[in-house]
This record gives sequence, structure tokens and C-alpha cells, in this order.
Amino acid sequence: MFAPKGIIPPIVTPFHEDGSINFDVYRQMIEFLIANGVHGVFPMGTTGEFYAVSNEEYRKLMEVTVEAVGGRVDVYAGANHITTRGVIQQIRILEQIPGIDAVSVLTPMFISQTQSELYQFFKTIAESTYLPIIVYNNKPKTNITVEPETMARLAEIPNIIGVKDSTGDFTNTAEYIRLTRHLPDFHVLLGRDTLIYAGLCYGAAGAIASCANVAPRLVADIYDKYQQGDMAGALEAQLRLNPLRIACSMGTFPAVIKEGLVQQGIPVGKCLDPIAELRPEEKEKLRAILEELALIPSS
Repeated sequence: MFAPKGIIPPIVTPFHEDGSINFDVYRQMIEFLIANGVHGVFPMGTTGEFYAVSNEEYRKLMEVTVEAVGGRVDVYAGANHITTRGVIQQIRILEQIPGIDAVSVLTPMFISQTQSELYQFFKTIAESTYLPIIVYNNKPKTNITVEPETMARLAEIPNIIGVKDSTGDFTNTAEYIRLTRHLPDFHVLLGRDTLIYAGLCYGAAGAIASCANVAPRLVADIYDKYQQGDMAGALEAQLRLNPLRIACSMGTFPAVIKEGLVQQGIPVGKCLDPIAELRPEEKEKLRAILEELALIPSS
């Protein structure tokens, strides 16, 4: 069974000014991330503005991802829709693209499901495919959460292999780990970049970390140093990263992530409307953080 691990950036989707995907810059992003030590890439997550593309663009992006990665790291694909059938339609696209290692599925947006409905949602999706499924729990964005007891039930389904917890509630993450620790093929991934080190100490397998787009080597250091037994080095990398993640509260997500890349000279463009660019004073605050991290030269 596939085992998710390490630092996996939910890769941004670069857009041209007309709103079409800039595949040349997207390939540049993949090279940048792999060269800086990430352990996987994750197209069409929240950071990738998954809600903004058509199924045709979705297919092309996934094909380009697999081709550009070339087997060097794992590929995690987001498949997100309000309906069960909508997710399954996207998974059918993924099944036609050899090289997709796992699929991340977000809880449905807008509608408010019961825990029983959430369980059936993920169970039906998992049973519809041979691909490994990672449950994506992001209560701050969806207002829906997969309770730990529900997650423990889902973890018993053979091809549900993990969960990404983006709640920012570490008690919730710890309960996911506690209730599934007897299942060697199930893995918990952090979705809040400030909690990666804490998650590893509790037994998490890694993190799907948006800031790894901007500072991939620093974020990868948290995981790599931890695995090497350098606990002090891993903690130091975490503490250095935290101001960048906290700065993401400026503007509408993922505007800070894209601006951080633009300031490093990677022309990913702005987020699609209605997400606005950062204000000038916010860009200056971000620039100071990037300078402190030595990601750009000091002005």
C-alpha cells in the first residue's frame, strides 16, 4: 500500500493575465520544488485554486504534473467537489493518467453534512476506485469537520490511507493519531505549517504544507532533520518558518504564497479574481520576512 510521507507542497497554479494556466511556469515550479528537497507535489489543492479550473484544464494540469515530475517524487492529486458523483468524475480522469500516487478528497463545501453523511461520502468514493485516498479535513474553509471517531471508522477502509488535518486544532490531530495508531497502513499528515514539528513528535507522517511553495528547503528541513535525529535542527527550522505561515493571514489565501514566489522571481501571476493582490504595505511586510529567511537579497 502506498505510504504518504515527508513534505508535500500543495503546488500553486500559475495563471496568465487572461486566466489560462501558465504551464511553462508550472513546470518551473515543479523543478524549483524538487531541487529544494520536497518529497512530493500536490496539484489542485486549496493553494492551487482547485475551484477555478474546468475539468479539461484539470486533466491537462495532471498530465503535465506527472510528465514534469518524471517519477522523481510522489504525486498527490486533489479531487474536490460538493457532490459524491463530482469527485468520482474527477477520479475517473486521474485513473487514466499513470503516475498518480494518491488522491486527496476534501469534505464537501457549502452544504452542512452530518458525520454519517461524511462517512458515506468518503466510503462511496473509496469503493469507486483502486487509487489510494487521503481525506482532506479543512474546517476553517468548509465549516465541516471529520470528527476523530468518524476518521477512525474511515481508516478501516482499505484504500483510505491517510488524512490531512488543516483544522489547526492540534488536539484534533492528536486524536486522529491516537485512534488510528493500531493501523500501520494509515497515516496522518499536518495541514497547518506551524504544527509540522509537533505532528512529527506525535507520530505524523509529514505535512502538506502551503509554505513549502515559497520556502521548500526550509520546510523540508523540518522533516529531514527530524528523521535524522536532529531534533534541535528540526525545531529551529520550524520556528524560522512560523512567521511566513502567520503572514498568510494577510490578504485572501493564497495571495501571500503567490506574492512570495513573485518576489523570488518566479512569475506565477496573481490569484484569479475575486482574490486581490496584497496591498503595498503588506508586500513590504512579506519582503522583510523573505529577507530574514534569506530567500531574497536584503534591500
